[in-house]
Amino acid sequence: MPTAIDNSKVRSVAEVLRRNEVQPDLCVRGWVRTLRRGKEVSFIAVNDGSCFAALQVVAATELLQVLPDGLGTGAAVAVRGNLVASPAAGQAWELQATAIELIGPTGEDYPLQKKRHSFEFLRSIAHLRPRTNSFGAVFRVRSRLAYAVHRFFQERGFLYVQTPIITASDCEGAGELFRVTTLDMEKPPKGERGVDYRRDFFGQQAGLTVSGQLEAELFATAFSNVYTFGPTFRAENSNTSRHAAEFWMIEPEIAFCDLAGNCDLAEDFMRAMVTAVLEECREDLDFFDQQIEKGLIAKLEALARAEFARMSYSEAVAELEKSGKTFEFPVRWGADLQSEHERFLTEEVVGGPLFVTDYPKQIKAFYMRMNDDDRTVAAMDLLVPRVGEIVGGSQREERLDRLDARMAELGMDAAPLWWYRDIRRWGSCPHAGFGLGFERLLMYVTGMENIRDVIPFPRTPGHAEF
Repeated sequence: MPTAIDNSKVRSVAEVLRRNEVQPDLCVRGWVRTLRRGKEVSFIAVNDGSCFAALQVVAATELLQVLPDGLGTGAAVAVRGNLVASPAAGQAWELQATAIELIGPTGEDYPLQKKRHSFEFLRSIAHLRPRTNSFGAVFRVRSRLAYAVHRFFQERGFLYVQTPIITASDCEGAGELFRVTTLDMEKPPKGERGVDYRRDFFGQQAGLTVSGQLEAELFATAFSNVYTFGPTFRAENSNTSRHAAEFWMIEPEIAFCDLAGNCDLAEDFMRAMVTAVLEECREDLDFFDQQIEKGLIAKLEALARAEFARMSYSEAVAELEKSGKTFEFPVRWGADLQSEHERFLTEEVVGGPLFVTDYPKQIKAFYMRMNDDDRTVAAMDLLVPRVGEIVGGSQREERLDRLDARMAELGMDAAPLWWYRDIRRWGSCPHAGFGLGFERLLMYVTGMENIRDVIPFPRTPGHAEF
């Protein structure tokens, strides 16, 4: 059938509602959220994803009668009409339709009906869940926050560097790489020590990156301040609500910087991210505050204006020991802090965000700078109330002899990291950086409790659909 919709007059729902005024003869396109048919007038809620709200369309029933079958929840439509003040409660404006086009019909078996669905069910239809209120809000915030990440670093003169996804190095040394190979796994070529990876595509074992940090350090020694923001992978068989096999990491590296300067940058970054969400995603935040985490907005506003306290790991352990509190995981110097310890420190001791610095070397990675006591390294974790650790970083070991000694102490083969060691030979300088999981940040600012619900298509053990 010929269309009555003039594409030149199409506006997004967000644009229509933002103008907050009578608007004659405009067009919107989107998907039907709800449809209530009446004898004379029908009401259609249309949402195009541009904002949380749907636009109520009021249509004479005769307009619907000439449409082909398939107008229902989930159908794609285009509507032309006049925007007027709504006399009904629940919305300020409504579109009085003069023409409707059914672009994409739907059926009665459309799985997203007008009822509350569990997040677990929605994960099973991840291709449709962005059409729901919860996930529409999540992914609008995700998009806006990603833009805020780039804006923060670009405005401060940082270079955006795209570090490799396929790599031969395991940054954290935990052996959690997904292997990448073109070898025939049924009949792999064999050598004296098993599979002969010299005959593989890259001539050696390769995998998906767990971090872009090591490569970012190289660029920092040429461009001073750089950052990476991209996907990372961990082949960790974990089914917790905070772990995924594929996630995005934000990793700045700063040349001529020590641990204190690293903390300063992390504080500025966190404050900027929270402020951006508060100022630019308010409609979606209101939904999260009402439906997902009561008090979310107050929590974010408190962090945005908070002072970020600092204490050493040793001071933190002393605070925990003198608290008299019985923890599930015993407190002792040399053991990593658990979430219960971190939350106690932020919520009970300092009452706000806290940097814990100078951790024992045995619980931290090889690249962290050794302190003068030879027991601790210049590491830092940013802890926030209700969550615990949200940022982890360190000053990097810029002294080649100390780096080599640490790698030898851990039994690491230095040969594959010859390129990483080289920057300690030629023009080495103090430098530092941190890592922040983008999905962890999203969980914090939205109140969503499962990492699977803040990434479009979650990759977890046994799940790689869509």
